[in-house]
Amino acid sequence: MSPIWYFDFISPFAYLQLPRMRALAERWEIQPRPILFGAVLAHHGQLGPAEIEGKREFTYRMVQWTADASGIALRFPPAHPFNPIAALRLCIAAGSGWQVVDAIFAHIWKHGLAGDSAGTLAALAAPLGIADIERAIASASVKEELRANTEEAIARGVFGVPTLKVGRELFWGNDATSMAVRFLEQPDLFAHGEYPRISALPIAAQRPRSG
Repeated sequence: MSPIWYFDFISPFAYLQLPRMRALAERWEIQPRPILFGAVLAHHGQLGPAEIEGKREFTYRMVQWTADASGIALRFPPAHPFNPIAALRLCIAAGSGWQVVDAIFAHIWKHGLAGDSAGTLAALAAPLGIADIERAIASASVKEELRANTEEAIARGVFGVPTLKVGRELFWGNDATSMAVRFLEQPDLFAHGEYPRISALPIAAQRPRSG
């Protein structure tokens, strides 16, 4: 099975990782797969980084710093977090190919435009081959595909975006890209050294769950 890149347009880290995924896809035929990050967080009972006071500002600064240091043009959209469902459905309606993914990410994160409704994404419709964007993102089959993608990701253990799935292994985040490349080149990477031991470490203490 080809590697799968799970992403959501709400994630600036997915945008930052996108150029590297595009390059890797030429070697390993990586499949981009849009999922709803909010549903993943809800499943795991977690808050997103932008939902935690203090962490939100740090995260935004880290995103901008990483973009500047990497030479990636980035401008935050008018508001964040935002509802990404319209963008995710548009991606699916247009076929979820890399060029589609590029165009939607560029709209939101390169040009800093809103992407939370059919109206804010309307300029992308014709270039992506969509005649009626409102009808496209309201399609039952498109809604079902997004739901199925998200459920698949959760079933496979995905807990954040972006995540690259290679076989049974998950590589979460832009900063895991180099490790993922090493694993793609050396599939037995985690069978040697300290990796087997840390995979089986016992848990010595657990915090009580709230609620």
